[in-house]
Amino acid sequence: MSKSQINTKPEHPYLALMGVLIGGFVGMFSETSLNIALPSIMKAFSIETGTAQWLVTGYMLVIAIVLPLSSLLTKHFSTRGLVRFGILDFIIGSIIAAIAPSFAILLIGRMIQGIATGLILPLMFSIAMRIFPPNKLGAALGAAALVIMFAPAIGPTISGIILGVASWRWIFVSFIVFLLIALVFMEKNLTNVFEVTKPAVDWLAIFLSTISFGLIVFGVSYLSSNVPVAIVSLIAGVILLVVYIRQQLKAKTPTLDFAVLRRPEFVTGSVLVMLNFGITLSAMYILPMYLQNGLGVAVALTGVVMLPGGIINAAVSFGAGRAYDSIGAKWLARLGFLVSAIGAVMFLFSNQNSSLGYIIAAHIVLMIGVPLAMSPSQTYGLNSLNEYQSADGSAIINTFQQVIGAVATGVATLLLSAGQNSYFANGGHSTSLAFTNGAHYGFAFTLVLAVLGFLLAFRVHSKDYVEKKDRQESTNKASKLETENDLG
Repeated sequence: MSKSQINTKPEHPYLALMGVLIGGFVGMFSETSLNIALPSIMKAFSIETGTAQWLVTGYMLVIAIVLPLSSLLTKHFSTRGLVRFGILDFIIGSIIAAIAPSFAILLIGRMIQGIATGLILPLMFSIAMRIFPPNKLGAALGAAALVIMFAPAIGPTISGIILGVASWRWIFVSFIVFLLIALVFMEKNLTNVFEVTKPAVDWLAIFLSTISFGLIVFGVSYLSSNVPVAIVSLIAGVILLVVYIRQQLKAKTPTLDFAVLRRPEFVTGSVLVMLNFGITLSAMYILPMYLQNGLGVAVALTGVVMLPGGIINAAVSFGAGRAYDSIGAKWLARLGFLVSAIGAVMFLFSNQNSSLGYIIAAHIVLMIGVPLAMSPSQTYGLNSLNEYQSADGSAIINTFQQVIGAVATGVATLLLSAGQNSYFANGGHSTSLAFTNGAHYGFAFTLVLAVLGFLLAFRVHSKDYVEKKDRQESTNKASKLETENDLG
C-alpha cells in the first residue's frame, strides 16, 4: 500500500473510530455477559463448573495468543481489512455458539470470537493514537477505555434481562446485532491508517509468543482444579515468555517491540491498567454469582441490581478521559484506586442481612473508582510513546491485560472454592453462607489489587513534569544530531 492511500486525518475521527469501538465493546461485553448465564449453560449441557469456566478462560486464551500478533498484522494487511475480518469473524463465532448442539461446539464458537477480540482491542487504541491530535487524545482514549470498563460492567445486566425472557442462546444473537452496526460504521467511515510494509515474519517469535501466553492462561485455568498441572504450566509459560521478550529485544525487526518497556511512564501506566482490569474481572466474576447463590437474588433481578453501577461506570469513564486532557493522570489514578479499595471493603462487610441498596451502593463505589483510574493510566502510558511505537504499546498493554484478566478470574475461582471449603470444614451447613464466605475471599483479592494500584499510582508524574521531560528529550536529541552533523 502506497503512502498516498494512508489517511490519518479522517473528516470525522469519532465516526471513523466508531466501528472499532462497537466491535471492542462486544468483545469486552462478552467477557462477563456469560458469567450470569453459566448456571443455565451448565444445566443445558450437564457439565460442571470447571468445564463451564472454559467459556471464559478459553476465550481469554485465544485473545492472549492473537493480541501479540496485532502489531505485525497491521504491517501486512490494511486497517480496514483487519477490522472487517475481525467483525465478520466474531459474527461467525456468535452464530456457531448460538446454535451449538453441544458444549464442544459452543466452546469452538467462543474461541473463534476470541480471534476477533484479539485483533480489534489493540486496533481500537492504536487507530485512535493515529487519527486524533495530542490535545484531544485523552478524550479519544477515554472513549476506548469506556469500552474496556463499561462493557464488562454492563454485561451481566443485559444478560440478566435476556435470561429473564429468553434462552442463553439469545445472548450470542445480541452480539450479532451490535456487530452488524459496527460493520456499517466501519465500511462508511474508517480509513487505512497504517502503512503496509510487509516485513519478514519471525516464525520463532510467533511460536514463542503463542506457547508462552497459552501456557500461562492454561495454567491459570487449572488453579482451582489441578494445582500441580497449573504450577508446571505457569512456570513453563513464564520462562518461555522471558525467552520471547529477550529474543524480541535483539531482533532487527521485532514482531512486538518490547523496547517500549524502557519507557518508565509506559511501564507504570501499563501495570496500573492491568491491576485495574484485574479488579474489574475479579469483582464482576464473583458478584453475579454472589447475588444469586449467596443472597438468593433471582437471575433477572441480578442484572437490574448491577445496572446503576454500569451506568455510573460509563459516565465516569467518559469524564475521566476528558479530565486527563486538563490535569493529567497523577491525581486521577490515585483517587481511582483509593475509591476502588473502598468499594472492595464495602463488599467485604456485606452479608446475607445486607440490603440490595447496600450492594448497589458498594457496586457503584467500585464502578466510580475503576474507570477513574483506567483511562488516565492507559493514556499516560501510551502518550509516552511516539506514533510508530503506539501499535506495539497498545498490543503489549492489551495482551498482558487479558493475561491478568485470566489470572484474576482463576485466582477468584480458587479463592471462592477455598472460602466455601473453609466454611464447611469449620462445621457450617448452609450452602448460601458457604458461598458468602467464598465471595468474601474473592473480594479480599480485589482489595489487594486496589491497594497495590493505589501505591503504584504514586509513581505517576504530573502532566507538567511529563511535558517538561518530553521537551528536554527533544532538545537533547536535537543537540546530539547537531553535534553529529558538525563532526561530520
